[in-house]
Amino acid sequence: MNIEATDHLPWGQRQRLEFIEFRLFWEGAINRSEITDRFSVSVPQASTDLSAYRALAPLNMEYNASQKRYVATPQFKPQLIAPNAERYLAQLRAISDGVITLADTSIAGLPNVGVMPVPSRRLDPLTLRTFLKAVRSQRSINIEYQSMNDQRPDPMWREITPHAFGWDGFRWHARAFCHVQQVFKDFIISRCLQLGELGGPKGSAADDIDWNSFFDVVLIPNPRLSPAQRRTIELDYGMTEGRSIVGVRHALLYYFDKRLRLDVAEKQDRPKETPVIIDNREQYDRILRAVAY
Repeated sequence: MNIEATDHLPWGQRQRLEFIEFRLFWEGAINRSEITDRFSVSVPQASTDLSAYRALAPLNMEYNASQKRYVATPQFKPQLIAPNAERYLAQLRAISDGVITLADTSIAGLPNVGVMPVPSRRLDPLTLRTFLKAVRSQRSINIEYQSMNDQRPDPMWREITPHAFGWDGFRWHARAFCHVQQVFKDFIISRCLQLGELGGPKGSAADDIDWNSFFDVVLIPNPRLSPAQRRTIELDYGMTEGRSIVGVRHALLYYFDKRLRLDVAEKQDRPKETPVIIDNREQYDRILRAVAY
């Protein structure tokens, strides 16, 4: 069997072959019971799947009689999946946070994981569903919103037309046109105290310039680090020729600035606290000042 032939396999078998390869890559071994437990298939079917994978990649695994398992060989090369470290670690975090369970992943066993606890933001599913409905139907929505603006210390009802969702690293917000202020702004979904009726929209998503515009932030190692430390930062951030270019929406630039502590990089006495700085700082600051939040 060649790789192209797997494109014509039934979806279920393709999933099982990818599962076999996932376990071989990340866990180093697999047996029939793992396939039967995961997919609720018979032992003969699991044997067929293992044989199919051996036909696809004969150098990737071999049977270890003492372990009674198929193990990855030193020549192992993925054929069906593109292993992604960030995705694997994201699943570990989601499991630790209780968002998903181990059974929702292809991971065999959970290693000892410690995740820094972050106070969770209350997000009512019915509220999120209403926002999703407003975005999909391109309607406005009346919300009772608690702003942190000193000029609006009490909750107030306002009408907004949401068109997108943004994540700032700690909380979700809706990007929306505010009918009161006549501008596009961010509204933290968890601060919506009550929801009213959907209504007619205002402000087209195409007109949200800050949301639709991107700025290439050029990151470089903090020059106050030692040469060896700077080389490590270049590797850590996957830099090319000593810099990394990150495209960020203008509307998310403020959060990017805070999350990477770029706003205090030049004030820090300890450069290791801000290992990267912005190379195109003048342009960056000009756009940051121009964006409405």
